[in-house]
Amino acid sequence: MKAVLCKELGLPSALVVEEVTSKKPGKKEVLIEVKACSVNYPDTLIIQGLYQFKPELPFSPGSDIAGIVKEVGEEVKHLKPGQEVFGIVPHGGFAEEVIAPASGVFPKPAAMDFKVAAAFMMAYGTSYHALKDRAHLQEGETLLVLGASGGVGLAAIELGKLMGAKVIAAASTDEKLALCKEYGADQTINYTQENLKERVKALTNGKGADVVYDPVGGDYSEAALRATAWEGRFLVVGFPAGIAQIALNLPLLKGCQIVGVFWGSFAMRSPQKNMQNTMALINYYTKGELKPYIDKVYSLEQAPQALQDMMDRKTKGKVIVQP
Repeated sequence: MKAVLCKELGLPSALVVEEVTSKKPGKKEVLIEVKACSVNYPDTLIIQGLYQFKPELPFSPGSDIAGIVKEVGEEVKHLKPGQEVFGIVPHGGFAEEVIAPASGVFPKPAAMDFKVAAAFMMAYGTSYHALKDRAHLQEGETLLVLGASGGVGLAAIELGKLMGAKVIAAASTDEKLALCKEYGADQTINYTQENLKERVKALTNGKGADVVYDPVGGDYSEAALRATAWEGRFLVVGFPAGIAQIALNLPLLKGCQIVGVFWGSFAMRSPQKNMQNTMALINYYTKGELKPYIDKVYSLEQAPQALQDMMDRKTKGKVIVQP
């Protein structure tokens, strides 16, 4: 089978596409024929050796997959060959086949095509865990979403609205903010043209945001934290713009919480809770309340370009690699 391989740590341009030997699943694993795999920010880190998990070289990036079960391990009972599925793997998704832990694989709803299924799990799993389990977002609260036109950002907008919040979307261009409005944002902020802190304060009558969802990091983190309401919750989701150095007097003065969100670790440590969350998200989808936005589709050979485009912030929503 063909696979995108990282043979040496570095930028996407160092990746190669080669033929590799197909593998057999272990007792609690499944072998999946990959029909689609979405690109996520951690993929850009893992190939540089900058992510929490560091697989042995060579390896294939890609974790958010959808496809057809080819073979199941002897202890796997909830899946069978020929079944259409989606789920999460630690890495290996940018390939024609992948071995997946059965606990992270779910039957795909019949109405959900493979591209949408591959765009679903990480974005919505992360955002739902963040807003429900970590922030305990309540109806009537104000949610500020940074990087709001990205995959997790759009998911946070949709889920925030479903949970009854007022949503303020912040992004870097008016084009991106127009997409955020389509996805339900009540108000928008272009933080390349407006002062983020002052604009949030103005939109909330001086109160600030009850919950801040920050998958961006960098200079925007402190500005957003300063715009957090008394007893607000600031969610640390990611930091493609850099890891912010936060002065700890700020949470003291605001009586607020800085809360880490690591959905991948949550899914492994609390599989039953993650299963409940996933079932709730699938229910939202089947009712037509969640609609993943797919910006571009790349071939396996174009996977390095897909990763580079994400690093250069040229994408909106989700981008997909299809073998």
